[in-house]
Amino acid sequence: MKIYHIHRQQRLALSQQQAWAFFSSPHYLNQITPEFFHVDITSPVPDDIYPGLLIRYRMKAVLGVPMSWLSEVSHCDKPNRFVYQQAVGPFGFWSHEVCLRPCEDGIVLEDIVFYTMPFGWLGQLLHGFIGDKLQCIFDTRRDYLQAKWGVGGP
Repeated sequence: MKIYHIHRQQRLALSQQQAWAFFSSPHYLNQITPEFFHVDITSPVPDDIYPGLLIRYRMKAVLGVPMSWLSEVSHCDKPNRFVYQQAVGPFGFWSHEVCLRPCEDGIVLEDIVFYTMPFGWLGQLLHGFIGDKLQCIFDTRRDYLQAKWGVGGP
Protein backbone atom coordinates (compact mmCIF):
# COMPACT_ATOMS: atom_id res chain seq x y z
CA MET A 1 0.00 0.00 0.00
CA LYS A 2 1.42 3.37 -1.02
CA ILE A 3 1.18 6.24 1.46
CA TYR A 4 0.79 9.65 -0.19
CA HIS A 5 1.77 12.95 1.39
CA ILE A 6 0.79 16.59 0.85
CA HIS A 7 2.72 19.31 2.63
CA ARG A 8 1.99 23.03 2.28
CA GLN A 9 3.15 26.14 4.16
CA GLN A 10 1.90 29.69 3.84
CA ARG A 11 2.43 32.93 5.74
CA LEU A 12 -0.74 34.85 6.53
CA ALA A 13 -1.39 38.23 8.12
CA LEU A 14 -3.60 36.89 10.90
CA SER A 15 -3.15 36.59 14.63
CA GLN A 16 -2.93 33.04 15.90
CA GLN A 17 -6.36 33.43 17.53
CA GLN A 18 -7.94 34.69 14.28
CA ALA A 19 -6.32 31.87 12.34
CA TRP A 20 -7.53 29.30 14.86
CA ALA A 21 -11.11 30.59 14.68
CA PHE A 22 -11.06 30.33 10.89
CA PHE A 23 -9.20 27.07 10.28
CA SER A 24 -10.65 25.02 13.14
CA SER A 25 -14.20 25.64 11.92
CA PRO A 26 -15.44 23.41 9.09
CA HIS A 27 -18.01 26.09 8.22
CA TYR A 28 -15.42 27.87 6.03
CA LEU A 29 -14.52 24.84 3.89
CA ASN A 30 -16.58 25.94 0.87
CA GLN A 31 -14.85 29.34 0.87
CA ILE A 32 -11.37 27.86 0.55
CA THR A 33 -12.03 24.98 -1.85
CA PRO A 34 -12.93 24.78 -5.56
CA GLU A 35 -16.53 24.69 -6.81
CA PHE A 36 -16.39 20.96 -7.58
CA PHE A 37 -15.67 20.21 -3.91
CA HIS A 38 -18.93 21.21 -2.27
CA VAL A 39 -19.27 20.26 1.40
CA ASP A 40 -22.44 20.14 3.49
CA ILE A 41 -21.93 19.65 7.22
CA THR A 42 -24.68 17.32 8.40
CA SER A 43 -23.93 17.16 12.12
CA PRO A 44 -23.85 19.85 14.80
CA VAL A 45 -20.42 21.46 15.26
CA PRO A 46 -19.60 23.32 18.50
CA ASP A 47 -17.78 26.65 18.51
CA ASP A 48 -14.66 25.00 19.96
CA ILE A 49 -13.35 21.72 18.57
CA TYR A 50 -11.95 19.08 20.93
CA PRO A 51 -10.31 15.65 20.68
CA GLY A 52 -12.89 13.02 19.90
CA LEU A 53 -15.27 15.40 18.11
CA LEU A 54 -16.96 13.65 15.19
CA ILE A 55 -18.09 15.76 12.22
CA ARG A 56 -20.31 14.31 9.51
CA TYR A 57 -20.28 15.70 5.95
CA ARG A 58 -21.87 15.10 2.56
CA MET A 59 -19.71 16.18 -0.34
CA LYS A 60 -19.53 16.08 -4.10
CA ALA A 61 -15.81 15.85 -4.60
CA VAL A 62 -15.34 13.66 -7.67
CA LEU A 63 -17.44 14.01 -10.82
CA GLY A 64 -20.35 15.37 -8.76
CA VAL A 65 -20.93 11.99 -7.09
CA PRO A 66 -22.26 12.53 -3.55
CA MET A 67 -20.37 10.77 -0.78
CA SER A 68 -20.39 10.68 3.00
CA TRP A 69 -17.40 11.50 5.18
CA LEU A 70 -17.09 11.23 8.95
CA SER A 71 -14.03 12.87 10.45
CA GLU A 72 -12.73 12.77 13.98
CA VAL A 73 -10.64 15.48 15.62
CA SER A 74 -7.91 13.21 16.94
CA HIS A 75 -5.63 15.92 18.40
CA CYS A 76 -6.34 19.48 19.46
CA ASP A 77 -3.80 21.88 20.93
CA LYS A 78 -5.57 25.24 20.79
CA PRO A 79 -4.38 27.59 19.19
CA ASN A 80 -1.37 25.72 17.78
CA ARG A 81 -2.56 22.63 15.94
CA PHE A 82 -5.30 20.15 15.34
CA VAL A 83 -5.55 16.89 13.45
CA TYR A 84 -8.61 15.43 11.88
CA GLN A 85 -8.76 11.93 10.54
CA GLN A 86 -11.26 10.16 8.35
CA ALA A 87 -13.30 7.69 10.38
CA VAL A 88 -15.55 6.81 7.42
CA GLY A 89 -15.04 8.02 3.88
CA PRO A 90 -13.57 7.49 0.46
CA PHE A 91 -9.90 6.96 1.38
CA GLY A 92 -8.21 3.92 2.84
CA PHE A 93 -6.68 6.33 5.37
CA TRP A 94 -6.71 10.14 5.69
CA SER A 95 -5.04 12.36 8.29
CA HIS A 96 -4.82 16.16 7.98
CA GLU A 97 -2.79 18.14 10.51
CA VAL A 98 -3.15 21.92 10.60
CA CYS A 99 -0.38 23.81 12.42
CA LEU A 100 -0.46 27.54 13.21
CA ARG A 101 2.83 29.11 14.28
CA PRO A 102 3.31 32.79 15.05
CA CYS A 103 5.81 34.70 12.89
CA GLU A 104 6.80 38.37 12.69
CA ASP A 105 4.01 39.36 10.30
CA GLY A 106 1.24 36.97 11.39
CA ILE A 107 1.25 33.19 11.32
CA VAL A 108 2.66 30.32 9.32
CA LEU A 109 -0.07 27.90 8.30
CA GLU A 110 1.19 24.38 7.72
CA ASP A 111 -0.92 21.57 6.28
CA ILE A 112 0.40 18.02 6.60
CA VAL A 113 -1.70 15.34 4.95
CA PHE A 114 -1.10 11.59 4.75
CA TYR A 115 -3.50 9.34 2.88
CA THR A 116 -3.87 6.00 1.17
CA MET A 117 -6.14 5.00 -1.67
CA PRO A 118 -8.74 2.23 -1.30
CA PHE A 119 -9.24 -0.71 -3.68
CA GLY A 120 -5.62 -1.94 -3.94
CA TRP A 121 -4.15 -1.72 -7.45
CA LEU A 122 -7.32 -0.08 -8.82
CA GLY A 123 -6.98 2.71 -6.24
CA GLN A 124 -3.36 3.18 -7.30
CA LEU A 125 -4.52 3.61 -10.91
CA LEU A 126 -7.17 6.11 -9.84
CA HIS A 127 -4.65 8.10 -7.82
CA GLY A 128 -3.48 10.01 -10.90
CA PHE A 129 -6.94 11.55 -11.17
CA ILE A 130 -7.63 11.81 -7.42
CA GLY A 131 -4.15 13.17 -6.66
CA ASP A 132 -4.67 15.94 -9.23
CA LYS A 133 -8.02 16.82 -7.63
CA LEU A 134 -6.41 16.99 -4.18
CA GLN A 135 -3.64 19.26 -5.48
CA CYS A 136 -6.33 21.48 -7.04
CA ILE A 137 -8.14 21.68 -3.69
CA PHE A 138 -4.97 22.77 -1.88
CA ASP A 139 -4.00 25.16 -4.73
CA THR A 140 -7.41 26.83 -4.51
CA ARG A 141 -7.02 27.06 -0.73
CA ARG A 142 -3.57 28.65 -1.12
CA ASP A 143 -4.79 31.16 -3.71
CA TYR A 144 -7.83 32.19 -1.66
CA LEU A 145 -5.77 32.62 1.51
CA GLN A 146 -3.03 34.53 -0.34
CA ALA A 147 -5.56 36.95 -1.82
CA LYS A 148 -7.25 37.50 1.55
CA TRP A 149 -4.37 37.45 4.07
CA GLY A 150 -1.13 36.64 2.23
CA VAL A 151 2.16 38.25 3.23
CA GLY A 152 4.69 36.40 1.05
CA GLY A 153 6.42 33.02 1.05
CA PRO A 154 6.80 30.63 3.99
